[in-house]
Amino acid sequence: QVQLVESGGGTVQAGGSLRLSCAASGRTFSSYAVGWFRQSPGKEREFVAAIDWSGTGTYVADSVKGRFTISRDNAKNTVYLQMSSLKPEDTAVYYCTAGGPTTFRVIAGAADYWGQGTQVTVSS
Repeated sequence: QVQLVESGGGTVQAGGSLRLSCAASGRTFSSYAVGWFRQSPGKEREFVAAIDWSGTGTYVADSVKGRFTISRDNAKNTVYLQMSSLKPEDTAVYYCTAGGPTTFRVIAGAADYWGQGTQVTVSS
């Protein structure tokens, strides 16, 4: 069993930066791929980024490419989402998800574990 806890959300002005963290319990976390999704009111959940178990394979949605970076520190059981050049349309609740060694299920939103989410608000 893995529990995921997101942190680092908040309110920032457009053009600013935030770093989200996804901290996990469980010794098997380092063998899992991890991803970030976001959802804003009235919209469907949207894939943002994913990283495989080793950290060597990363995937980022076109909508955030060049602005968001995903990374992980397996020694700390933590995955990070560095967000820069934030836009008002990035406002959403951001969720961390984990499962399996590869990113396929994570990117599909079908991974086993999900966090409770952290709110990111970007003001114009």
